[in-house]
Amino acid sequence: MKFLTKISVILLLSICIQTLTAQEEDNLSLNEGTIDNQFEYVLKKSGNFRGTNGQMYEAVKRNDLLSLKTNAIDSLKTTYAKLNSSEKTVDSQRKEIEGLKSQLKNTQDNLQATNEEKDSMALFGMQMGKASYNVLMWTIIGALFALLLFFIYKFKNSNSLTKDAKFKLEEVETEFEEHRRTALEREQKVRRQLQDEINKGKA
Repeated sequence: MKFLTKISVILLLSICIQTLTAQEEDNLSLNEGTIDNQFEYVLKKSGNFRGTNGQMYEAVKRNDLLSLKTNAIDSLKTTYAKLNSSEKTVDSQRKEIEGLKSQLKNTQDNLQATNEEKDSMALFGMQMGKASYNVLMWTIIGALFALLLFFIYKFKNSNSLTKDAKFKLEEVETEFEEHRRTALEREQKVRRQLQDEINKGKA
């Protein structure tokens, strides 16, 4: 029973293999498919014969061989045409890439120039970086502020000196006025005494 099962399996496998081989042979053609398939077709259709020296040879139909040659030449022409077209496409794309690279470089240069211009300030006709410009501006502002404080100090000092001088001048004027009043009273007193003496002398 097992022996019959094995034989049945072997026969079934053989039939499947033959069917697949037959389908492959049916798929082969001299007018369709790749060059490799066409060569396979010619080899399948070739016949065997024994030469006079006893060696076995493959006999191929001349028409099949000529058709195969024509198909191979056509395939090569097509391949060369595709290759030529691909080379032209590659060359065109290379030129386009070079153009794009040039445009990109110009764009990058313009962007860098714009960034430099944006990051710089013009002062007295000279371009300065923002950092240098800020340092210079804050230095000038600091110097002006220091000068302002100095002038305020000098003004207050001068104002204080002026007030002291005015106060002393007022004191001097007061003393002078007191002295002048005292001198005037003394002079009047002396005149009265002199007038009294003159009056006594006449009497």
